[in-house]
Amino acid sequence: MKDLPSAIIVMGVSGAGKTTIASLLADRLGFAFEDADGFHPPANVEKMKAGIPLTDEDRVPWLTAIATHIAKCRAHGGHTIIACSALRRAYRDILVAGRADATRIVYLKGEKPLIAERLATRRGHFMPSTLLDSQLATLEEPTAEEHAIVVSVAEPPERIVDQIVRSLVADDADPSVRAKADLD
Repeated sequence: MKDLPSAIIVMGVSGAGKTTIASLLADRLGFAFEDADGFHPPANVEKMKAGIPLTDEDRVPWLTAIATHIAKCRAHGGHTIIACSALRRAYRDILVAGRADATRIVYLKGEKPLIAERLATRRGHFMPSTLLDSQLATLEEPTAEEHAIVVSVAEPPERIVDQIVRSLVADDADPSVRAKADLD
């Protein structure tokens, strides 16, 4: 997997399917999977449970912890996929932090009604559906210079993963990766 990035950040608003897609993608590529929610300090989780949107100040230690994880993974020659909202460019800049050659962004793009429907049926998550409007207001879609892979969340998860893998593999000359991705 020499030409694949060390880290792939699967981003989008809550309910876009980040955890589902990132974990399926990790399984497909043989990468380690991490959910960025696990990097939040307890105070952030409590705010979100209470329906209080996080501030940029709240997010800095969380984003820094994720960036540190990515750097450690890369330093040890590992590969990781992280499900992370990464809603603003400034947040993604912290996560990528000069590793644009080794970190790839995948943006799960969806329409508000579909995302809201998914959030309404989700159980056991600390992020209430009432924060969707706040997330959509915060969202800065990736720009062309970020070279993000953009996929619609309206497709079934396996198709979304297929699209992502095809995009990743298209730039990869290593035939063993294409075989592993089941795209030959």
